[in-house]
Amino acid sequence: MNTFSLKKLFFFEKTPLNLLMAIITVGLVAAFFAGAVNYIIHGHHSYNVTRQHPWGLLIAMYVFFVVSSTGLCIISSIGHVFGIKEFQQIGKRAIAGAIITISSGFAVIALEIGHPVTMLIYNVLTPGFTSAIWWMGTLYGLYLTFICLEFFFLAIKENHTLSKIFGICGLLVGLAAHSNLGAVFGFLVSRPSANGVFYPVYFILSAMITGCYLIFLMYGFRYKMNFPAKVEVMLVKLAKILGMLLAVLIFFEIWKILTALYGDMPERAATILHAIAHPNFWLGELTLGMLIPFTVILVSNAKAIKATVYVSITGMIGIFFMRYGLVHDTLLYPMTTLKRSEYELAPMFVDYFPSATEFAIGFGGIGLCLFFYYLADKLINLDETEGAHH
Repeated sequence: MNTFSLKKLFFFEKTPLNLLMAIITVGLVAAFFAGAVNYIIHGHHSYNVTRQHPWGLLIAMYVFFVVSSTGLCIISSIGHVFGIKEFQQIGKRAIAGAIITISSGFAVIALEIGHPVTMLIYNVLTPGFTSAIWWMGTLYGLYLTFICLEFFFLAIKENHTLSKIFGICGLLVGLAAHSNLGAVFGFLVSRPSANGVFYPVYFILSAMITGCYLIFLMYGFRYKMNFPAKVEVMLVKLAKILGMLLAVLIFFEIWKILTALYGDMPERAATILHAIAHPNFWLGELTLGMLIPFTVILVSNAKAIKATVYVSITGMIGIFFMRYGLVHDTLLYPMTTLKRSEYELAPMFVDYFPSATEFAIGFGGIGLCLFFYYLADKLINLDETEGAHH
């Protein structure tokens, strides 16, 4: 563990990239707190959500953060839990990232649900065993506890037996929590555009891809794109895993669209046709999130590590649009009791665009991630300790 000092904490090499990251981090953290203050003063009136579109950007950002956390936990388990030697070096850094991203997700969602303290109390006093949302809160709470204990015994106490036990618990509970989050959408029988049995598996798959993107970004920044041989070997293997996962995800997307279109169900077909015609899908989610990273990995045979780091940026942008589309597209088609008849007009889709406060809180959560990751990297040795694994 590194020795704490204020001088060390606030000192960093003044390169253009570091200065840019510092400015972005400070700006986003300031935006988060400004948005939080505005929400505390004005309540939900500061958001653009409505009765017709009750879930907005903050729900999407919450899903974005917990997907990132679960993905990092899964990828870290390749070495830390399952003992694959090349991946043992990413354990501490990935688990620290998992803790930070889910904590940021909790910070964002706390400013959406209105009364987070009351929710915590009644989550315990009046458990809803048949509610997927109750299970989501409970399982993610347990998941955060386990990965914190895993990190404590791995990075602080260096007790690898206990850290592995808690790592296994964190992995299993994290998978349960994240597949359950997919069920929150998949169980929406009143929203045919979201209802589907594949969502739990789809969420796990996209989480693993997100975890791969974040590992590339973490190590690209850590080594300033000048990777030691040991790290490069690991990243080449991770790129191959990422390429395979992206291929599967692309087929998932194709079949998700075909399933929605098959049978020409009025709400489901109309919603999917509207969604895939929007740039958020074909430019953001599909091109930036899947096709560009997959093409780079495929063409380079997973050996263009520097290029893979760069396309991981586009990949994370695509993952954001995937999460935003998941929430927004679910609520696109209005719930109506209009009589179905031959003269009925084409459905009017629900309009929604986030407010400035929603943008400030949602993207401010990214600033929280950057800030706490910076602190963790300064205060704790997140690199592999020689001789740590036996």
